[in-house]
Amino acid sequence: MYRPREWMHRKRRGRPEAEGRRAAQYEGAGLQVPAPPVWMRWLPAIYVAVILVIEPITPVQWPVSFLLIALPVVAAYAHGPATVAAITVFAVGFEAILAGTPCCAGRSVGYVGDRHYVATYISTTLVGVLGAILAAHRMRRERTLATVRSVAETAQRVLLRPVPHRLGQVCVETLYLSAAAEARIGGDLYEAVPTAYGVRLLIGDVRGKGLVAVETAATMLGAFREAAHDEPDLAAVARRVERSMTRRAAQLPGSEVAERFVTAVFAEIPDKAPVVRIVNCGHPPPLLIGRDGTVTELNSTDPSLPLNLGVLFGDEYHADERPFRPGDLLLLYTDGVTETRDRTGEFYPLPERVRQWAALPPRELLDHLHEDLLAYSGARLYDDTAALAACRLPSDTGGRCETADGDCPAE
Repeated sequence: MYRPREWMHRKRRGRPEAEGRRAAQYEGAGLQVPAPPVWMRWLPAIYVAVILVIEPITPVQWPVSFLLIALPVVAAYAHGPATVAAITVFAVGFEAILAGTPCCAGRSVGYVGDRHYVATYISTTLVGVLGAILAAHRMRRERTLATVRSVAETAQRVLLRPVPHRLGQVCVETLYLSAAAEARIGGDLYEAVPTAYGVRLLIGDVRGKGLVAVETAATMLGAFREAAHDEPDLAAVARRVERSMTRRAAQLPGSEVAERFVTAVFAEIPDKAPVVRIVNCGHPPPLLIGRDGTVTELNSTDPSLPLNLGVLFGDEYHADERPFRPGDLLLLYTDGVTETRDRTGEFYPLPERVRQWAALPPRELLDHLHEDLLAYSGARLYDDTAALAACRLPSDTGGRCETADGDCPAE
């Protein structure tokens, strides 16, 4: 299984990005296609080596060289049709050598033309033709999948535009890890908007995947970007987004409406008050990482239903207010983080892990989270993962939200 595709809005800082697979580029197409694992590319050679080891130690009447008939199919898993054809020619020639090699196989040269060996040559050739066809079909599918993935990544980049690293007195960093199988784009989303009421944040997770999820996420992000500037109250922002989602759902076939609900957290960091206001709509609770290293789950006192369900159950939203002082950090995330599992099936213990990095600035904290998630899951993420870290900048310089290498650039 290949490693999940990793894409996120982040600064590279000159260090190489960890990748668990090599990529092969189709000439003229500019499409990156995952190359097969190294062991698979070497599998034909390993297969031949095993036959060479077994052949001298088996009785003459057991011609192990017949196993070479399968060699073209083995090669078709990782190589193109031209390579498969070359390996087929090699297999036929190698069968003839083994058939008439007195010193190694114990057979006279006369065996080369024996009808059984002739049948082997013909069978190997036919299998080689089939293997070349299979290899060509596999490569066509890989190119098609690469095209779809390229379109998917482009659509997702347009949807999740880069968030500025500095919004007033708030430092913001984001992380996105996509584990989309067969390029089925996930519905994780985030946004940060500076407004007259402070910096307003959003993170959400659309139910389902594919174009339905992307369309729903686009509707929600568009509504939030408008409402964040217009509504003075954070709960009113959530209600307005809910109404936009409901109007959009009314235009869809009835079977699709229930598939488009969204869990989300809205947050507001006022410019002057040392607080953070949060509206939680059925989403995992944010984490407040204090300047003193404490980690607190901000559970809602009156949680709301996921968005797009208001038409069924009402659209009452309540905003909780918590202290958020200079140097504190707010971590918003999707359930792809907490539902990551290790090889034993244990869920990722986010609060416990974050305590180790509580003193780090936002970018470094998300970098550690990124690497730890891949290590914890064995590089097998089965759900998209998004996270947003916001830190209120201290009045003095040198705080944990700003670093000497420009973690959060000055305005």
